[in-house]
Amino acid sequence: MIAAIVPAHNEERLIGPCLQALQSAARHPGLAGEAVAIVVALDRCSDATAAVCRRFGVHAVRVEAGCVGVARAVASEHALSLGARWIGCTDADSRVPADWLWRQVACEAGAFCGVVSVDDWLDYPPSVRQQFLLGERAQDGHHHVHGANMGFSAAAYRSSGGFLPLATGEDVALIDAIQRSGARVARLAAPQVVTSARRHARASHGFSDFLKRLERSIGDTPASSGLAVCATGIKPAGAC
Repeated sequence: MIAAIVPAHNEERLIGPCLQALQSAARHPGLAGEAVAIVVALDRCSDATAAVCRRFGVHAVRVEAGCVGVARAVASEHALSLGARWIGCTDADSRVPADWLWRQVACEAGAFCGVVSVDDWLDYPPSVRQQFLLGERAQDGHHHVHGANMGFSAAAYRSSGGFLPLATGEDVALIDAIQRSGARVARLAAPQVVTSARRHARASHGFSDFLKRLERSIGDTPASSGLAVCATGIKPAGAC
């Protein structure tokens, strides 16, 4: 059995398209009919996110942590209790492609790290989009880690100690731990996940805050200044 996990805090507006995309990925013919469980961690939700999950018929577990690391860990443990051999990880404001789970499992690694694209840049200036694209290198062997586009085997997750209770950087910490355990991490350009550029962050220091920091850095510096978007922050080009 395969699982996909989603941490969610008041995501009633965006989680529907996320779950719809996950259910499409669960039906990919490459999976040969293997069962797929979608698990949403409802972290301090006070809106209709739970109702949307019920409408889609997915697993929902309640968390009262206000912490994305805890939410991902609880969802992962629930997936493992269901018998998952592989867990794909994404975010509620993201949409995975139809081959997302199949390609992750097919990479035959301890973990998978993919890249992301943004579907709507809202009111961000073109320079932010340009600088993001310069840093988000969509090529095999990249060094990005995105909680919206990653996955791992049950064995690698167990041997690494799992997600730490971190408010930010829990995805990077997990991949680092998996690498230290000796498991191979497949860093591939495909499949890509589409995510949002919303300005109201659900997780402190997450992707939304990252884009706002990038915007501020460009405010005083031309887009050609040599800044790059790295997995762990905004750094000089070549430093990722």
